[in-house]
Amino acid sequence: MPHVLFPGTFDPPTLGHLDLIRRASALFGRVTVALAEHPTKSSLFTTEERVALLRECIEGVEGVAVARLEGLVIEACEALGCDAIVRGVRSGTDFDYEARMAWTNRSMLERIDTVLLPASPAVAHITSTLVRQIAQMGGDTSKLVPGPVALLLRERYGGR
Repeated sequence: MPHVLFPGTFDPPTLGHLDLIRRASALFGRVTVALAEHPTKSSLFTTEERVALLRECIEGVEGVAVARLEGLVIEACEALGCDAIVRGVRSGTDFDYEARMAWTNRSMLERIDTVLLPASPAVAHITSTLVRQIAQMGGDTSKLVPGPVALLLRERYGGR
């Protein structure tokens, strides 16, 4: 059964992320969702909060685990014994960025390919950045994020 790594910051986890996790699990059987710290981004939630949120959100999804990612994605692939990386794409801009990352990762670790999954139409418009902006302005994020995430956003920012 292939084991894929789904890396990202997931700040916060969205319904789009969960859709990709479920689809990757169905395709590959085993998925490790790897939460990364991005050196140029300031996070809304701590890594520990994001790990806990994702674990709660994926409860009951077969073959999925959550781990903290430290260092390069390809190093995590080696350490966890992953066969490939899976990433979601919503647009041509995403594709261009992800293709460059895939080529770079493969140049560093030739055995690792990246599989790009197009976002499902129902969630393709959702970005973590958009969710953070709506939450910070007191808006309702319940149609964009899983229940536990919406609850934590309401607690943190008030709103609906």
